[in-house]
Order: sequence, then structure tokens, then C-alpha cells
Amino acid sequence: MLKKITMLTCAALTLSTAVTAETITIATVNNGDMITMKELSADFEAKHPDIDLQWVTLEENILRQRVTTDVATKGGQYDVMTIGTYEVPIWGNQGWLTELDDLGAEYDEEDLLPAIRSGLSVNDKLYAAPFYGESSMVMYRKDLIEKAGLEMPTKPTWKFIRQAAKAMTDSDAGVYGICLRGKAGWGENIALITAMSNSFGARWFDENWKPQFNTPQWKDTLQYYVDIMTESGPPGASSNGFNENLALFQTGKCGMWIDATVAGAFVTNEKDSEVADKVGFAMAPDMGLGKRGNWLWAWTLAVPSSSEKSAAAMKFISWATSKEYLALVAKEKGWANVPPGTRTSLYANPEYLKAAPFAEITLASIESVDPKNPTVQPVPYVGVQFVAIPEFQGIGTAVGQQFAAALTGQMTVEQALASSQRLVERAMRKARYPK
Repeated sequence: MLKKITMLTCAALTLSTAVTAETITIATVNNGDMITMKELSADFEAKHPDIDLQWVTLEENILRQRVTTDVATKGGQYDVMTIGTYEVPIWGNQGWLTELDDLGAEYDEEDLLPAIRSGLSVNDKLYAAPFYGESSMVMYRKDLIEKAGLEMPTKPTWKFIRQAAKAMTDSDAGVYGICLRGKAGWGENIALITAMSNSFGARWFDENWKPQFNTPQWKDTLQYYVDIMTESGPPGASSNGFNENLALFQTGKCGMWIDATVAGAFVTNEKDSEVADKVGFAMAPDMGLGKRGNWLWAWTLAVPSSSEKSAAAMKFISWATSKEYLALVAKEKGWANVPPGTRTSLYANPEYLKAAPFAEITLASIESVDPKNPTVQPVPYVGVQFVAIPEFQGIGTAVGQQFAAALTGQMTVEQALASSQRLVERAMRKARYPK
């Protein structure tokens, strides 16, 4: 009889635990760092047996569509969302996100890199926590630049980059001096060219939200881009985004590649890169105007205001973006595979610095960017390679199509800029700017 009572008590306790466990749904992107997070999440569940995790892992464009619909309609389908630095200031301002004000005493919010933290804050309140962060930098072939009789400065100018690209190009051998994004899209060629334009003194809008594509600074930016790619870029560049240029660089086809700092780990990986031991790193170029041509981006975790499980969601976010999580990844995957670009303490870790030859340039690149003051002249918007307004995805991609047409020679630089000016003016009138 006693044995039966004991068994019933145990069953009741098990049932009680199952009933009280809270399930949170996490919407995330299917990139390598996020897949690792899911793999290691048993560590979180062991520490929080009262919280169960349900994962929805999606391709980036589908993820963006689904979470945007859910957050705008207050659907409450997700408790943790993976979003970028583009969405955070917009959604935070619109009241769609919950302030991350309960990440725990051990979280050390002050350790977050200031530039990244700034881009994820609205009125000095944190609305998303960075899972990994990036800027952009120059990746170059040390052997090819030496063969050309040149030396890459740590802080090159655009003039030097053009000179070096010409000198390193050997089209007969299938080697091109520079690889840059050419594929049309607000997160593709526009990310690169907008970051470039900041260093040339250009801006998307003046303080009154008037488009600025009819200015000399934009003419200089786009003309430089088309000229250097025509002289020293690979054929078919208008189809190349991050992945295509990564493949070209890893197989020895590019002398230089200006792109995301996160690529440092890929181009120095001996398993994937034929030139792993020949790669050097430098800051993104400038024109001497006080701004470099690099961007700022982070994949982040946020809690939609429609979630009824925000306390549990914040516990998960605290775990996934903590110093302890970085140490866990290092233990399981090696220091070179730790998510970069979020915490100051990572860049003071000698083990990480030894494993990541790109670490110092990555940190310097991130620290050189100010998302709230991205341009030489004043602007009314936040964002470095994007403008943090809801309309930007549409107008950014439309302008990207004009710039891609200029690259292929379907229209002149002047025509591409005039067309961009008209379509952005029309879109801003329709959206009733200034607001």
C-alpha cells in the first residue's frame, strides 16, 4: 500500500512539473551561429527545467516576413524573435518590443560594445540583445599586394584601393583586383554602396527628409563604384552578393574583398579557403572626411510586446547573449567559432585573439561606427548602411536595382541617380514625410 502511495505521489509530482513548465517559442534564422545556439540550448534547459523551448528556424527573408506580420498584428505567435539592427529602432519606437530590463544581475550590460548597444536602444533603453555583431572591412591577399609592389595601410583610402585593385588584376589568370557586392537589394549592393557613400560625404536624406541622389557626393560615390568594378572586378558582378564573393575569394579569384567582418573566420578557415594563410585585414576605406565606408549590423534577440511569457523569454535571451554562452561555444566549437562583435571582454581574451587574426580589425571597425551619426552632414535618421524607417526595404531595393543597372551599363550613372531620386521622392510623398 505504501509503495502504491509513493508511486502515485511521484506521478503527481511529475505531472505537476510538466503542467507548470512554460513553453516559449523562438523564431530564428538558419545561419550557422543560430544553429549552434539551438544545438547548445540543452545547457539552458538544464539550468531552467521550468522552461521548455520550441524552435521555428527559417530562411532570412521568410523569417523577416513572418515576424514582421506577427509583431505588427500583435499575433503573439513568438516569444523570442531574431531581428536585425534595422528593425529594432523602428519596432522599439512603435511599442512593438518589450524593454529588456530584467536580464539578471550577472548579465553585465555594460560589457556590450557601445556602438552595437547604441543601435539596439531607443531613448537609452535596450530593446534587443546582440547575438553577434559585425562591421565591414578590407580582406586582401598579402601575396598579391606584395607582388604588386604595394603595402596595404591599416586605414586605406579609396584612392589607394583603386590603385591596388588595378595592380592586382590579372584577368588572364582569372584573378580580379576587387570583389564587391553587385546583386540588387537593400541588404546586398545597397548595404555596401550606402556605407561607401557615407565616407564620400553623401546621405540618403537631408534634415527635412528630401532625397539627396541629385548631389555631387552621390555622383562621386556611384561613379567610383562603377569605375572600379569595370576596371578590376570579376565578370557578372551584378549577380554577386556575399556568398558569391566569398566563394570567389576563397578560391583565389579576388585580390581584395570589402565585406562583413564575420567573413574573417571563413576566409582564414583552412578547410574551406585555398588562400587561408595569405589573407590580411584592414579598415574599410575613407576619403579623409571623417567617416569610413563600413557598416554596422547585428543579429539580435528581442521579446515582442505581444508575448505573455516575457520573463521566461528574457531568461533565455540573457543566457544566449551572455559571456558564459561565449565560453560554452568556445569549449564545444573552439574560440574561432565564437559569435563575434558583441562584447568588449571577448576582445581582451588572449585565447580568442590568438584564434582570430581578424579580431582587432573587427573591433576597431565596429567601434568606428556611430549609427546615430552615420554621415558627414546631419541626417534625421538612425542607421549606417540603411535608413531605419519602415519604407526603406522597398525603396532600398528599388534604388539597388538602378545601381545594378548602372553597373551592367544598362543605364549611365547619371540616369541611375536621376531615376533613384524620382522613385524615392515619390515613395516619401506617398508615406507623407516629413512626419
